[in-house]
Amino acid sequence: MSNMDIQNVAVIGAGQMGTGIAQVFAQSKFHTQLSDVSPEALVKGMGVIEANLNRLHQKGKISREDVGETLRYIHPVLEMSEIGRAELVIEAATEDEKVKRDIFKSLTPHLSKDAILASNTSSISITRLASATDRPEQFLGVHFMNPVPVMQLVELIRGIATDEIAFLKVQDVVAKIGKIATVSEDYPAFIVNRVLIPMINEAVYALFEGVGSVISIDTSMKLGANHPMGPFELADFIGLDTCLSIMMVLNDGLHDSKYRPCPLLQKYVDAGWLGRKTGRGFYDYRHGDPTPTR
Repeated sequence: MSNMDIQNVAVIGAGQMGTGIAQVFAQSKFHTQLSDVSPEALVKGMGVIEANLNRLHQKGKISREDVGETLRYIHPVLEMSEIGRAELVIEAATEDEKVKRDIFKSLTPHLSKDAILASNTSSISITRLASATDRPEQFLGVHFMNPVPVMQLVELIRGIATDEIAFLKVQDVVAKIGKIATVSEDYPAFIVNRVLIPMINEAVYALFEGVGSVISIDTSMKLGANHPMGPFELADFIGLDTCLSIMMVLNDGLHDSKYRPCPLLQKYVDAGWLGRKTGRGFYDYRHGDPTPTR
């Protein structure tokens, strides 16, 4: 298979990341299968994609015909056995290593021997995930940023066994969907989250220790560092459970006390206050304008 041959892509997981990834591939005219074990998640995910495309049409960025054509390039599937034709499969399930390894173990028997596997993990070892498959040479990390249709960056991460040809094929595909790739070594959290999530964790420590309030810390970083979102706004957008998970990966993988998750972050996750997706995090989103919860 040449670098130009990838035309059929499958995305595993119809959550926020998976639907975004499927959308950008379909918009670039890749035949795209979107898979999830939950029929409800699949229906919801397709609805999100259609709503996103309709918003782009309303803003004049794409035509009505583009909306229909893009949707025709996306094929929702429930069974792993249905994605055997895919030449590139991107796993975009929850940030849990056991879940991801189980997906790969159940997926590989249905794929052609040439199919490339990738994970959208934001922090987990690509080498370890590859070991759960029958093709570590054709496995790599393809980490999209959230929200996928808007953000330009994709981090590409080789595992210890990743073949250069497989890497170049995926690099070529990333360029075709209009994204810019950076290359990271296979270290915990890669580049973006290695820098970003400890910054958020440090903001939580500043709140925990009484250095400033949620509003004062967010305002300081927006106006003092020119960040488009404050660290607490961003944490709520990402999901506090995801932030905590990445801090734990850094802490466990690098064995440095500077990566210790803040106890206050753990407390919010224990309470189920995970950010925008649950209606409460460092802000409360349930009654109109977000109000700080601390």
